[in-house]
Amino acid sequence: MALEADGERGGDMVALKRTGRPGPEYIEGGWQPQLERRVLAPLAGTGPRYFLWLAFLIAVIGWAGFAYLQQWRRGLIVTGMRDRISWGLYITSFVFFIGISHAGTLLSAILRAVKATWQMSITRMAEFITVVALMVGALFPLIDLGRPDRLWNIVVFGRWQSPLLWDLLAIATYLTGSTLYLYLPLVPDFALCRDRLGPQAPAWQRHFFEIVALGWRGTPEQQRLLEHAMTIMMVVIIPVAVSVHTVISWIFSMSLREPFNSTVFGAYFVAGAIFSGIAAIIVLMAVLRRLLRLEAYITERQFVNLGFLLAALALIMVYMNLSEYVTTGYKMNADTAVHFQQLMLGRFAGLFWFYIFGGLVVPGLIMLFPRTRTIRGVVVAATLVLVAMWIERYLIVVGGFSVPLMPYQPAQYAPTWVEWSILAGAFALFALIISVFTKLFPVVSIWEVVEYHQLEAATAVHRPRHGRDRQSAREGTAAVPVTVLAQEATQ
Repeated sequence: MALEADGERGGDMVALKRTGRPGPEYIEGGWQPQLERRVLAPLAGTGPRYFLWLAFLIAVIGWAGFAYLQQWRRGLIVTGMRDRISWGLYITSFVFFIGISHAGTLLSAILRAVKATWQMSITRMAEFITVVALMVGALFPLIDLGRPDRLWNIVVFGRWQSPLLWDLLAIATYLTGSTLYLYLPLVPDFALCRDRLGPQAPAWQRHFFEIVALGWRGTPEQQRLLEHAMTIMMVVIIPVAVSVHTVISWIFSMSLREPFNSTVFGAYFVAGAIFSGIAAIIVLMAVLRRLLRLEAYITERQFVNLGFLLAALALIMVYMNLSEYVTTGYKMNADTAVHFQQLMLGRFAGLFWFYIFGGLVVPGLIMLFPRTRTIRGVVVAATLVLVAMWIERYLIVVGGFSVPLMPYQPAQYAPTWVEWSILAGAFALFALIISVFTKLFPVVSIWEVVEYHQLEAATAVHRPRHGRDRQSAREGTAAVPVTVLAQEATQ
């Protein structure tokens, strides 16, 4: 399969609307064609290592399917869950995946709303994380059901007074809105794929892009309608995203268990969701940047800016944890004393203190010092946050159920091989969908990156030399002339 270097360009990209004609540096340097070739290259060819990777993921998913078959045949007795601790690894992972879905669309919408430009090359990755995480996370309540064939009863006979039904409606709404919000900015790039993929491309691929491009030609009227639709979705998706994790928190806080008895669980869950979601975006950025050779377009600037957001959310999480534990610890009733002893000194102590120091303190320190404020440092901080936030969900779910409702000995819970296998399959499914996505769709929003660099090129013509130097030093690669970026991309 080949990529066409020439062809009709009028309908491919969004026209320069506010900045006049692009400077000669942009056209003669060939930066835009180089961007198109680099981003569309994964769609044009696939090596054997890719298929080996897919085979590995499918094998893990197959093993998870075998484990679930055992659970289907024998019931939840094959898990570590019993009557006293009836929620375990499955609900922990449900909250985790729904959490990391929040920062994608939510962060993208907020940054678009404030007209930030540094995130243009990573918005699609962020938005796609939302859709995939919602798809995978929504499976866990089904897996947790002892009789999944009775799911329809929730829809038919469900009581609207139950937060569980609110949760079902919120997730369905968020998934629908996030999918639409992902699709809208893809339309101009679908048209680009339609016009750039050569005749050697498979017929199904050319036909697919012809359909999903919706006849996009880049006319002023189409651009106006697209911007209007994206603005509407941007405004709608923010409150929907916040409501989803708020409703999930209500499933816990509206129960009678002492560890869940908190009026700030909604804000705490939303902050934790954004925190873990930003970390997931950073890790995915690092992986795709390396594998797809996108170093010229996903630069240190994006990593550091997301790292600052990560550090800010770490401070918020420290504050909310401190406020929660000081408030409840000051009153210290009997159930709270049992819970605190288990968390801080008992069988959950190792996990709890790793969450506090490894997930909140260390990532903040990494971003505090310039020496560690690098791409590698930000990725390390994000990885620690992801691990710590999964642990935090485990402590909320399992730790909360470990406090007895009646005066009996606290129950024990240990996940079985079935639960661990299904969890591994969920992560493999998450990776599989993303891997397939990179071969079907551009992972960078080409038209938005082009529009941003056209703005930079046009602005640079009127910018004083010393001002441009200061801007370059302050913003890094994003302010480097586009011909330099083109040279870096060809290396």
